[in-house]
Amino acid sequence: MSASPVTTLRRESAALRARRLAAARRRATALLAAVTALFVAVTAAGAHGTLLSYVQAGAEAAMVGGVADWFAVTALFRRPLGLPIPHTALIVERKDQFAATLGQFVQENFLNADVLAERIRSARVVPRLAAWLADEANAARFAGHAAELVVKAAGALRDEDVQRVLTAELTRALATVEVAPLAGRALRVIIAGGHHAELFNAIVSGADRYLADHYAELRQLFEAEVPRWLPDAVYRRLFDRLHARLRQRLAAMAADPGDETREQFEEWIKGLPDRLETSPELRERGERIKRDVLGSAGLRDWSSSLWQRAKDALPGQAADPESELRRGLTGVLVAAGRRLGSDRQLAESLEHVVESGARSLAGQFHDELAGLITGTIERWNAAETSTQLELLLGRDLQFIRINGTVVGAGVGLALHAIAMALA
Repeated sequence: MSASPVTTLRRESAALRARRLAAARRRATALLAAVTALFVAVTAAGAHGTLLSYVQAGAEAAMVGGVADWFAVTALFRRPLGLPIPHTALIVERKDQFAATLGQFVQENFLNADVLAERIRSARVVPRLAAWLADEANAARFAGHAAELVVKAAGALRDEDVQRVLTAELTRALATVEVAPLAGRALRVIIAGGHHAELFNAIVSGADRYLADHYAELRQLFEAEVPRWLPDAVYRRLFDRLHARLRQRLAAMAADPGDETREQFEEWIKGLPDRLETSPELRERGERIKRDVLGSAGLRDWSSSLWQRAKDALPGQAADPESELRRGLTGVLVAAGRRLGSDRQLAESLEHVVESGARSLAGQFHDELAGLITGTIERWNAAETSTQLELLLGRDLQFIRINGTVVGAGVGLALHAIAMALA
């Protein structure tokens, strides 16, 4: 791989860095050339005067400092003048050792469980999270992102897989529920609320509507059962009277609170919960009905249509800030933030969970993460890495050459002054 450690840093282009590096290098070299020319000129002229001796000493020391720093800076990235001098081209030669050292450093100082836990405690993650979520604007913004993620996740799922899971979960959940006792308990609630009278009225009203809506069909069925020798006018009149009497009877049952049939129904339904809860026969019948329903294609079709309706509604709900989905998520997040901010015990528990999680991750993956750093650097091309680092750091290093030349001149002057004072 030719990737380098700074290829992701694109604040400045490589060409711009190269131009700046070349300009800094020319300045440093020009300064070195200038002090060299000054030294040659003074030496050739003969440093007889006190002033010229100081100039010669300063220029000589500046040359030494400039050349030494040129050698040191160059040796980081390449071999000076191409000579195979030991301990030069350090980045190229020591890249793998640097990778191992950096991986170990990160492992010991950043991926250490105690270090991570201390950083989490000092960062006050949970209080800051609570304050952030308690702000409704933040919660609404986060809810919008969460809703978009839900839509994307729903779109990535295969419909048949979701339908299969929904059916399996419904089957698993309902398989443990006994239908008859559950129906008995529900019926007790209905009776306790006095709604069984409404149930009777609904049954009577439904029967009356059926008779009214299916008059022709019922008459045909009646005609098929009467003897053939009976005249048509007679059995039709007989059917009409029977049909009318039935509807009159149903109307009377619905209107009279003390109707005998109503009382019989109430007596029967009041004893039904006990029978549903205790009768083995009713229990078995309820379980048989449940198995038939769970094994039917209708349940699969229903779960599939349920998922499809939810999936079709999600994009609109996610895009609308006033939708039930977005408002519900926002409300949940705000409530969670306020609860975290006010419930110290809950906040401490969550902090403990976060800290424990960080410790666990550090304990399990610190070797792998350190190995990732080491392996990534080892795969870098050594020459390309050296070039990129020089483009990144070389401009500042050229100032070291300039500083070395200037500092060398100052040291040379100081030493010459001391020598002259001691002479």
